[in-house]
Amino acid sequence: MPHALSTALRGALAAVFAVVLLVFVLGPLLWLGMHAFADRWTYPNLLPDSWTLRWWQTVFSDQALGSSIQNSLLITPLVVLVSAVVCLPAAYAFARFEFPGRRLFLIGLFATNAFPRMGLFATLASLYYALGLMNTVAGIVIVQLLGTIVFMTWIPAAAFSAVPRSLEEAARDAGASRARVFFGVTLRMALPGILVGAVMAFLAAFDEAQGTYLVGAPDILTMPTEMYSLVLNFPKQVAAVFSILLAIPSVVLLLAVRKHVMGGQLAEGFQLK
Repeated sequence: MPHALSTALRGALAAVFAVVLLVFVLGPLLWLGMHAFADRWTYPNLLPDSWTLRWWQTVFSDQALGSSIQNSLLITPLVVLVSAVVCLPAAYAFARFEFPGRRLFLIGLFATNAFPRMGLFATLASLYYALGLMNTVAGIVIVQLLGTIVFMTWIPAAAFSAVPRSLEEAARDAGASRARVFFGVTLRMALPGILVGAVMAFLAAFDEAQGTYLVGAPDILTMPTEMYSLVLNFPKQVAAVFSILLAIPSVVLLLAVRKHVMGGQLAEGFQLK
C-alpha cells in the first residue's frame, strides 16, 4: 500500500510539473499569437474583441523594420560562414592532434562566455573606434562571431573525433588519396555534428543583441536590436508580430536538425576531452 501511494504521488507530481511547464512554455507563445491578430482586447474578456491583420501590415510596410529583417537574414549566414572557415580547421586539429596547450585552448574557448558580455563589448568599442569598425557590417560580424566560436569548435571537434580511424585506414589501403578520404569518409561522417554546430552558431548570432546594438546602432539594426525600439515606440501588437517573425528561423532550424540534436550530437560536443 505505501508503495502504491508513493507511485501515485510521483505520478501526480509529474503531472503537475508537466502542466506548469506547458503553461510557461506555451503560455507566452499563445499570448504572442493572440496579440499579433488582436485589434481590440478589453478587460476582462478572455478573447480579443476583434481580429485584424493590420499589425502584420505595419511590420512589413515599415521601412526600418523591413531593413532590420533584411540585415539579420544577410548578416547571420555570413557570420556562420566566417565561423565555419575559422573554426572547422581548429575543430579538426583539436580532434585529431595532441599538441602542447590543447586542453588550455579548449577551455579558453569558453572565456568569451565566462564574463558579462556588455563589459567585453564596451572594451571592444574602444578598439573598434580606432580601427574604424563602428557602424559597419564587418564590426557586427566580428561581435557576433564571438558567440559562435564555442559551438563551431566543440561540437564539430567531437564529430571529427567520433569518426573511426579504421574506416579512414581502410579507404587509404584501397588506394584513396588523403583528400578523398577526408571528404568521402571523415567529413561525410562528421557532417551531422557540423550541421548541429552550424545551427547553434546561427541561433547564437541571430539572437545576439547587445554587441550588435553597441556596434551597429543607429545605422545598422538587426531584428533583436530593433526590438528595443518596438517595445518603446510601437503598440504591443506590433512587438508581438515581430517576436513571432524573430522566432520563426530558430524554430525551423531546430526542427530541421531535431533528429541529430535528440540523437545526442549536441551533448557529445561538450564531452570532448
